[in-house]
Amino acid sequence: MEFLPLSKWIPNLKKPLVIAGPCSAESEEQVLQTALELKQIEDVRIFRAGIWKPRTRPGTFEGMGEKALPWLQLAKKETGLLTSVEVATAHHVELALKYDVDIFWIGARTSANPFAVQEIADSLKGTNVPVMVKNPINADLSLWAGAIERISGAGIKKIAAIHRGFSTYEQTRYRNRPIWRIPIALKDRLKDIPMICDPSHIGGARSLIAEISQKAMDIDMDGLMIETHINPSIAMSDAKQQVTPASLYKILKGLNLRSEYSSNRGFEEEIDRLRSQIDNVDKEILEFLKIRMGIVEKIGEAKSKNDVTPLQINRMNEMMQKRLDIAVKLELPEVYVKELYDIIHAESVKKQTAIMNTFTSSEVKE
Repeated sequence: MEFLPLSKWIPNLKKPLVIAGPCSAESEEQVLQTALELKQIEDVRIFRAGIWKPRTRPGTFEGMGEKALPWLQLAKKETGLLTSVEVATAHHVELALKYDVDIFWIGARTSANPFAVQEIADSLKGTNVPVMVKNPINADLSLWAGAIERISGAGIKKIAAIHRGFSTYEQTRYRNRPIWRIPIALKDRLKDIPMICDPSHIGGARSLIAEISQKAMDIDMDGLMIETHINPSIAMSDAKQQVTPASLYKILKGLNLRSEYSSNRGFEEEIDRLRSQIDNVDKEILEFLKIRMGIVEKIGEAKSKNDVTPLQINRMNEMMQKRLDIAVKLELPEVYVKELYDIIHAESVKKQTAIMNTFTSSEVKE
Protein backbone atom coordinates (compact mmCIF):
# COMPACT_ATOMS: atom_id res chain seq x y z
CA MET A 1 0.00 0.00 0.00
CA GLU A 2 1.10 3.52 -0.76
CA PHE A 3 0.22 6.39 1.56
CA LEU A 4 0.71 9.97 0.47
CA PRO A 5 2.16 12.30 3.12
CA LEU A 6 -0.06 15.05 4.52
CA SER A 7 1.99 17.62 2.60
CA LYS A 8 0.47 16.12 -0.56
CA TRP A 9 -3.00 16.70 0.87
CA ILE A 10 -2.47 20.28 1.96
CA PRO A 11 0.01 22.73 0.39
CA ASN A 12 2.45 24.67 2.58
CA LEU A 13 1.68 22.45 5.57
CA LYS A 14 3.63 22.92 8.79
CA LYS A 15 3.77 20.13 11.34
CA PRO A 16 1.56 19.37 13.11
CA LEU A 17 -1.55 19.38 10.97
CA VAL A 18 -4.34 20.69 13.20
CA ILE A 19 -7.96 19.66 12.67
CA ALA A 20 -10.40 21.55 14.88
CA GLY A 21 -14.09 22.19 15.24
CA PRO A 22 -17.10 21.21 17.33
CA CYS A 23 -18.04 17.69 18.27
CA SER A 24 -21.39 18.40 16.58
CA ALA A 25 -22.65 21.00 14.15
CA GLU A 26 -25.53 22.49 16.14
CA SER A 27 -26.54 25.62 14.22
CA GLU A 28 -25.36 27.72 11.32
CA GLU A 29 -24.30 30.47 13.70
CA GLN A 30 -22.30 28.10 15.92
CA VAL A 31 -20.53 26.48 12.96
CA LEU A 32 -19.68 29.76 11.23
CA GLN A 33 -18.60 31.61 14.36
CA THR A 34 -16.35 28.72 15.47
CA ALA A 35 -14.81 28.44 11.99
CA LEU A 36 -14.15 32.19 11.80
CA GLU A 37 -12.29 32.13 15.12
CA LEU A 38 -10.34 29.01 14.14
CA LYS A 39 -9.30 30.71 10.91
CA GLN A 40 -7.32 33.16 13.05
CA ILE A 41 -5.13 30.28 14.30
CA GLU A 42 -2.49 29.72 11.63
CA ASP A 43 -1.92 26.04 12.44
CA VAL A 44 -5.58 25.07 11.93
CA ARG A 45 -6.07 23.90 8.35
CA ILE A 46 -9.15 21.66 8.56
CA PHE A 47 -12.53 22.41 10.13
CA ARG A 48 -14.26 19.33 11.55
CA ALA A 49 -17.85 18.89 12.70
CA GLY A 50 -20.03 15.90 13.49
CA ILE A 51 -23.13 15.73 11.29
CA TRP A 52 -24.29 12.21 12.13
CA LYS A 53 -23.56 11.17 15.71
CA PRO A 54 -23.58 7.44 16.55
CA ARG A 55 -24.89 7.40 20.11
CA THR A 56 -24.88 4.50 22.56
CA ARG A 57 -28.56 4.90 23.45
CA PRO A 58 -31.56 6.11 21.44
CA GLY A 59 -33.24 9.34 22.36
CA THR A 60 -30.02 11.31 22.72
CA PHE A 61 -28.77 13.96 20.30
CA GLU A 62 -27.73 12.19 17.10
CA GLY A 63 -26.64 15.18 15.03
CA MET A 64 -28.42 17.54 12.66
CA GLY A 65 -27.88 15.35 9.59
CA GLU A 66 -28.03 16.68 6.04
CA LYS A 67 -29.44 19.98 7.29
CA ALA A 68 -25.98 20.87 8.67
CA LEU A 69 -23.98 20.21 5.51
CA PRO A 70 -24.74 23.63 3.93
CA TRP A 71 -23.42 25.22 7.13
CA LEU A 72 -20.04 23.59 6.45
CA GLN A 73 -20.17 24.81 2.86
CA LEU A 74 -20.68 28.34 4.15
CA ALA A 75 -17.85 27.98 6.68
CA LYS A 76 -15.50 26.85 3.92
CA LYS A 77 -16.54 29.74 1.69
CA GLU A 78 -16.04 32.31 4.46
CA THR A 79 -12.76 30.98 5.86
CA GLY A 80 -11.01 28.92 3.19
CA LEU A 81 -10.61 26.07 5.68
CA LEU A 82 -11.01 22.53 4.39
CA THR A 83 -13.99 20.68 5.86
CA SER A 84 -14.23 17.19 7.34
CA VAL A 85 -17.11 15.04 8.61
CA GLU A 86 -17.59 11.52 9.93
CA VAL A 87 -19.25 9.05 7.56
CA ALA A 88 -20.69 5.72 8.67
CA THR A 89 -22.71 4.60 5.63
CA ALA A 90 -22.64 4.83 1.86
CA HIS A 91 -25.51 7.33 2.08
CA HIS A 92 -23.38 9.58 4.30
CA VAL A 93 -20.63 9.43 1.69
CA GLU A 94 -23.09 10.34 -1.07
CA LEU A 95 -24.40 13.37 0.84
CA ALA A 96 -20.94 14.55 1.95
CA LEU A 97 -19.74 14.46 -1.65
CA LYS A 98 -22.87 16.33 -2.77
CA TYR A 99 -22.05 19.18 -0.38
CA ASP A 100 -18.34 19.30 -1.29
CA VAL A 101 -16.91 18.02 2.00
CA ASP A 102 -13.14 17.80 1.51
CA ILE A 103 -12.09 15.02 3.90
CA PHE A 104 -13.98 12.12 5.51
CA TRP A 105 -13.26 10.25 8.68
CA ILE A 106 -14.48 6.84 9.80
CA GLY A 107 -15.35 6.65 13.48
CA ALA A 108 -14.29 4.10 16.08
CA ARG A 109 -17.63 2.29 16.12
CA THR A 110 -17.66 1.98 12.33
CA SER A 111 -14.02 0.92 11.94
CA ALA A 112 -14.80 -2.04 14.22
CA ASN A 113 -17.29 -3.35 11.63
CA PRO A 114 -15.65 -4.73 8.45
CA PHE A 115 -19.03 -4.84 6.65
CA ALA A 116 -19.62 -1.14 7.29
CA VAL A 117 -16.08 -0.19 6.29
CA GLN A 118 -16.37 -2.20 3.07
CA GLU A 119 -19.65 -0.45 2.25
CA ILE A 120 -17.94 2.92 2.66
CA ALA A 121 -14.92 1.74 0.63
CA ASP A 122 -17.16 0.61 -2.23
CA SER A 123 -18.96 3.97 -2.25
CA LEU A 124 -15.59 5.79 -2.46
CA LYS A 125 -14.37 4.01 -5.60
CA GLY A 126 -13.65 6.46 -8.37
CA THR A 127 -13.20 9.40 -5.99
CA ASN A 128 -9.98 10.89 -4.68
CA VAL A 129 -11.31 12.15 -1.35
CA PRO A 130 -8.91 11.79 1.59
CA VAL A 131 -10.07 9.43 4.36
CA MET A 132 -8.99 9.28 8.00
CA VAL A 133 -9.65 6.05 9.93
CA LYS A 134 -10.05 6.10 13.70
CA ASN A 135 -8.92 3.07 15.68
CA PRO A 136 -11.69 0.63 16.68
CA ILE A 137 -13.08 0.99 20.20
CA ASN A 138 -11.27 -2.16 21.34
CA ALA A 139 -7.50 -2.50 21.24
CA ASP A 140 -7.35 -4.59 18.05
CA LEU A 141 -4.40 -3.68 15.84
CA SER A 142 -5.40 -6.03 13.01
CA LEU A 143 -8.95 -4.66 12.89
CA TRP A 144 -7.60 -1.11 12.60
CA ALA A 145 -5.13 -2.10 9.88
CA GLY A 146 -7.86 -4.07 8.10
CA ALA A 147 -10.15 -1.04 7.93
CA ILE A 148 -7.34 1.02 6.40
CA GLU A 149 -6.58 -1.76 3.92
CA ARG A 150 -10.22 -1.80 2.79
CA ILE A 151 -10.14 1.93 2.10
CA SER A 152 -6.83 1.56 0.29
CA GLY A 153 -8.36 -1.25 -1.77
CA ALA A 154 -10.90 1.25 -3.10
CA GLY A 155 -8.04 3.16 -4.73
CA ILE A 156 -7.78 5.91 -2.12
CA LYS A 157 -4.18 7.13 -1.71
CA LYS A 158 -4.71 9.91 0.82
CA ILE A 159 -5.33 7.93 4.00
CA ALA A 160 -4.46 8.74 7.60
CA ALA A 161 -4.95 6.90 10.87
CA ILE A 162 -6.49 8.65 13.88
CA HIS A 163 -5.53 7.45 17.36
CA ARG A 164 -8.46 8.17 19.70
CA GLY A 165 -7.70 5.69 22.47
CA PHE A 166 -9.35 2.40 23.46
CA SER A 167 -12.30 1.50 25.65
CA THR A 168 -11.40 -0.78 28.57
CA TYR A 169 -13.34 -2.20 31.49
CA GLU A 170 -11.01 -0.65 34.06
CA GLN A 171 -11.31 2.92 35.27
CA THR A 172 -8.40 5.23 34.41
CA ARG A 173 -7.88 8.98 34.28
CA TYR A 174 -8.65 8.80 30.56
CA ARG A 175 -11.99 8.42 28.84
CA ASN A 176 -10.24 6.04 26.43
CA ARG A 177 -6.83 4.60 27.33
CA PRO A 178 -4.17 5.73 24.86
CA ILE A 179 -2.11 2.47 24.87
CA TRP A 180 0.53 4.26 22.79
CA ARG A 181 2.23 1.05 21.69
CA ILE A 182 -0.70 0.24 19.37
CA PRO A 183 -0.48 3.33 17.11
CA ILE A 184 3.29 2.90 17.12
CA ALA A 185 2.82 -0.72 16.00
CA LEU A 186 0.41 0.40 13.27
CA LYS A 187 3.01 2.85 11.95
CA ASP A 188 5.49 0.00 11.89
CA ARG A 189 3.07 -2.28 10.03
CA LEU A 190 1.76 0.30 7.54
CA LYS A 191 4.88 2.19 6.60
CA ASP A 192 4.51 5.95 5.97
CA ILE A 193 0.85 6.19 7.01
CA PRO A 194 0.19 9.62 8.55
CA MET A 195 -0.84 9.34 12.20
CA ILE A 196 -3.13 11.90 13.83
CA CYS A 197 -3.95 11.98 17.53
CA ASP A 198 -7.39 12.80 18.93
CA PRO A 199 -6.64 14.07 22.47
CA SER A 200 -10.30 15.03 23.01
CA HIS A 201 -11.57 11.45 22.93
CA ILE A 202 -8.53 10.02 24.71
CA GLY A 203 -8.81 12.44 27.61
CA GLY A 204 -12.53 13.06 27.77
CA ALA A 205 -11.71 16.24 29.70
CA ARG A 206 -10.33 19.51 28.38
CA SER A 207 -7.79 19.63 31.22
CA LEU A 208 -5.94 16.64 29.71
CA ILE A 209 -5.76 17.82 26.10
CA ALA A 210 -2.47 19.74 26.33
CA GLU A 211 -0.70 16.84 28.06
CA ILE A 212 -1.94 14.26 25.54
CA SER A 213 -1.13 16.53 22.60
CA GLN A 214 2.46 16.89 23.81
CA LYS A 215 2.80 13.12 24.19
CA ALA A 216 1.57 12.69 20.60
CA MET A 217 4.20 15.13 19.38
CA ASP A 218 6.88 13.39 21.46
CA ILE A 219 6.26 10.13 19.60
CA ASP A 220 6.33 11.93 16.25
CA MET A 221 2.65 11.88 15.30
CA ASP A 222 1.77 14.03 12.31
CA GLY A 223 -1.24 15.93 13.52
CA LEU A 224 -3.92 16.63 16.11
CA MET A 225 -7.72 16.53 15.94
CA ILE A 226 -9.07 18.65 18.80
CA GLU A 227 -12.75 19.30 19.41
CA THR A 228 -13.28 23.06 19.60
CA HIS A 229 -16.57 24.86 20.33
CA ILE A 230 -17.37 28.54 20.54
CA ASN A 231 -19.09 27.88 23.89
CA PRO A 232 -18.30 24.36 25.17
CA SER A 233 -20.41 24.73 28.31
CA ILE A 234 -23.62 24.58 26.24
CA ALA A 235 -22.45 22.01 23.67
CA MET A 236 -25.09 19.42 22.78
CA SER A 237 -22.55 16.55 22.88
CA ASP A 238 -19.23 15.88 24.65
CA ALA A 239 -19.19 19.28 26.36
CA LYS A 240 -16.49 18.30 28.87
CA GLN A 241 -13.84 17.50 26.26
CA GLN A 242 -14.24 20.54 24.01
CA VAL A 243 -12.14 23.70 24.25
CA THR A 244 -12.67 27.24 23.03
CA PRO A 245 -10.65 28.55 20.05
CA ALA A 246 -8.70 30.75 22.49
CA SER A 247 -7.80 27.71 24.61
CA LEU A 248 -6.81 25.78 21.50
CA TYR A 249 -4.42 28.58 20.53
CA LYS A 250 -2.74 28.38 23.96
CA ILE A 251 -2.45 24.58 23.74
CA LEU A 252 -0.80 24.74 20.32
CA LYS A 253 1.58 27.52 21.31
CA GLY A 254 2.58 25.54 24.39
CA LEU A 255 3.67 22.48 22.43
CA ASN A 256 7.35 21.62 22.41
CA LEU A 257 7.98 20.35 18.88
CA ARG A 258 11.07 18.18 18.78
CA SER A 259 12.91 16.85 15.73
CA GLU A 260 13.90 13.22 15.19
CA TYR A 261 17.62 13.95 14.75
CA SER A 262 20.24 16.34 16.10
CA SER A 263 23.27 17.86 14.37
CA ASN A 264 25.18 17.66 17.66
CA ARG A 265 27.71 14.84 17.12
CA GLY A 266 28.43 14.50 20.84
CA PHE A 267 24.73 13.98 21.50
CA GLU A 268 24.49 11.24 18.86
CA GLU A 269 27.52 9.44 20.31
CA GLU A 270 26.03 9.56 23.83
CA ILE A 271 22.71 8.25 22.52
CA ASP A 272 24.48 5.39 20.72
CA ARG A 273 26.25 4.43 23.96
CA LEU A 274 23.02 4.44 25.94
CA ARG A 275 21.19 2.49 23.23
CA SER A 276 23.89 -0.15 23.42
CA GLN A 277 23.12 -0.52 27.13
CA ILE A 278 19.41 -0.82 26.29
CA ASP A 279 20.21 -3.57 23.78
CA ASN A 280 22.07 -5.56 26.45
CA VAL A 281 19.26 -5.15 29.00
CA ASP A 282 16.65 -6.18 26.41
CA LYS A 283 18.64 -9.30 25.59
CA GLU A 284 18.56 -10.29 29.27
CA ILE A 285 14.83 -9.57 29.49
CA LEU A 286 14.17 -11.82 26.49
CA GLU A 287 16.31 -14.60 27.93
CA PHE A 288 14.34 -14.42 31.20
CA LEU A 289 11.06 -14.45 29.27
CA LYS A 290 12.25 -17.64 27.59
CA ILE A 291 12.93 -19.19 31.01
CA ARG A 292 9.54 -18.00 32.27
CA MET A 293 7.73 -19.56 29.29
CA GLY A 294 9.47 -22.85 29.99
CA ILE A 295 8.02 -22.79 33.51
CA VAL A 296 4.60 -21.86 32.07
CA GLU A 297 4.73 -24.98 29.88
CA LYS A 298 5.39 -27.18 32.93
CA ILE A 299 2.46 -25.52 34.74
CA GLY A 300 0.26 -26.18 31.70
CA GLU A 301 1.20 -29.86 31.71
CA ALA A 302 0.48 -30.15 35.44
CA LYS A 303 -2.89 -28.39 35.06
CA SER A 304 -3.83 -30.66 32.18
CA LYS A 305 -3.11 -33.80 34.19
CA ASN A 306 -5.19 -32.48 37.09
CA ASP A 307 -8.09 -31.00 35.08
CA VAL A 308 -7.43 -27.41 36.14
CA THR A 309 -8.38 -24.54 33.83
CA PRO A 310 -5.61 -22.47 32.17
CA LEU A 311 -7.18 -19.22 33.38
CA GLN A 312 -7.40 -18.91 37.17
CA ILE A 313 -8.85 -15.49 37.98
CA ASN A 314 -7.92 -15.44 41.67
CA ARG A 315 -4.34 -16.43 40.94
CA MET A 316 -4.13 -13.84 38.16
CA ASN A 317 -5.38 -11.04 40.43
CA GLU A 318 -3.05 -12.11 43.24
CA MET A 319 -0.07 -12.25 40.87
CA MET A 320 -0.89 -8.85 39.36
CA GLN A 321 -1.17 -7.17 42.76
CA LYS A 322 2.21 -8.58 43.84
CA ARG A 323 3.82 -7.28 40.63
CA LEU A 324 2.23 -3.86 41.10
CA ASP A 325 3.44 -3.72 44.71
CA ILE A 326 6.98 -4.38 43.48
CA ALA A 327 6.53 -1.75 40.76
CA VAL A 328 5.59 0.86 43.36
CA LYS A 329 8.71 0.04 45.42
CA LEU A 330 10.84 0.33 42.29
CA GLU A 331 9.14 3.63 41.39
CA LEU A 332 7.81 2.23 38.12
CA PRO A 333 4.45 3.47 36.75
CA GLU A 334 1.70 1.02 37.72
CA VAL A 335 -0.12 1.42 34.40
CA TYR A 336 3.06 0.56 32.49
CA VAL A 337 3.70 -2.58 34.54
CA LYS A 338 0.06 -3.67 34.38
CA GLU A 339 -0.02 -3.37 30.58
CA LEU A 340 3.18 -5.40 30.38
CA TYR A 341 1.89 -8.20 32.61
CA ASP A 342 -1.51 -8.23 30.89
CA ILE A 343 0.35 -9.20 27.70
CA ILE A 344 2.61 -11.70 29.47
CA HIS A 345 -0.31 -13.36 31.24
CA ALA A 346 -2.43 -13.52 28.08
CA GLU A 347 0.42 -15.31 26.28
CA SER A 348 0.85 -17.68 29.24
CA VAL A 349 -2.84 -18.64 29.15
CA LYS A 350 -2.60 -19.14 25.38
CA LYS A 351 0.42 -21.42 25.82
CA GLN A 352 -1.25 -23.46 28.58
CA THR A 353 -4.42 -23.81 26.49
CA ALA A 354 -2.39 -25.12 23.55
CA ILE A 355 -0.68 -27.66 25.82
CA MET A 356 -4.04 -28.85 27.18
CA ASN A 357 -5.41 -29.21 23.65
CA THR A 358 -2.38 -31.32 22.77
CA PHE A 359 -2.96 -33.57 25.78
CA THR A 360 -6.66 -33.91 24.91
CA SER A 361 -5.87 -34.80 21.29
CA SER A 362 -3.44 -37.51 22.44
CA GLU A 363 -6.05 -39.03 24.74
CA VAL A 364 -8.62 -39.12 21.92
CA LYS A 365 -6.18 -40.90 19.63
CA GLU A 366 -5.43 -43.49 22.29
